Amino acid sequence: MSLKAFSEYLALEKNYSKHTVLAYLRDLEVFQEFLDKNHDSEPIEKVDYSEIRQWIVELVNSGISNRTINRKVSSLNSYYKFLQKSQQIETNPLRKHKALKVGKKVQLPFSEQELKKVLENSIEVVDFESARNQLIIELFYATGIRRIELVNMKLSDIDMGKKQIKVLGKRNKERYVPLLSSLVKSFDTYLKYRISLPEVADKEYLFLTKKGVKIYEMLVYRIINKYFSIASSKAKCSPHVLRHSFATHLLNEGADLNAVKELLGHTSLAATQVYTHNSISELKKVYAKTHPRNKR
Repeated sequence: MSLKAFSEYLALEKNYSKHTVLAYLRDLEVFQEFLDKNHDSEPIEKVDYSEIRQWIVELVNSGISNRTINRKVSSLNSYYKFLQKSQQIETNPLRKHKALKVGKKVQLPFSEQELKKVLENSIEVVDFESARNQLIIELFYATGIRRIELVNMKLSDIDMGKKQIKVLGKRNKERYVPLLSSLVKSFDTYLKYRISLPEVADKEYLFLTKKGVKIYEMLVYRIINKYFSIASSKAKCSPHVLRHSFATHLLNEGADLNAVKELLGHTSLAATQVYTHNSISELKKVYAKTHPRNKR
């Protein structure tokens, strides 16, 4: 019953896709198989951290990557948090667990050609959803905002007169981001369709579903993945890759790192510097092509 309730919680309250829910349940199933084999079929709900640690060691020894192991343990941790929330257990055995170290992945941004293909050729604006999707993609690429910042954006945050938006970032820190003039038409088109929705429950929010309620993070991910998985061969097509593309393309064109930091809402330059690897490669090309000593 706990697993069934957990499955419903992930699908209904967390709005996870069927595929994601199944992945969570599969991770729990793998752990239960370990318990069946090594601990007399002890229920997941009854274990302590020492047994979980044995499982992690077994996974490491089997050659599974630390990233995959962390994902499996995260599924288990989510289950224990759910059991705590529903008062089925008192203590989460993973409360003091520290994730295994993983190497940083270099995230490749979308190319300017891929962005152009999506923005100019992939979306035919004919109804509310297509107008909304077009604006979401344009807004991500034009401002570099985070997915949760887009989800929580309100109509009152948009100032067309000043061509800027107010963004509520991490730790409720506000920042103002300029809007490109090219976005005005997309905003107008979307807002006209938005007004025509038969029923709107979350009136203050900018982006809604066709049922008139506030858009949610998983839907935003699906929208980005839908269009970019066709235009790009990259393994990951997500809102964060669009944010990454925004920063990288600005830096490639010579934008100041501090200015990009402010636009992204980062608190330190170190966070912004992860986006500079592509800029460095561009600089190397320019350097090799133009330096007098390299022409000999």
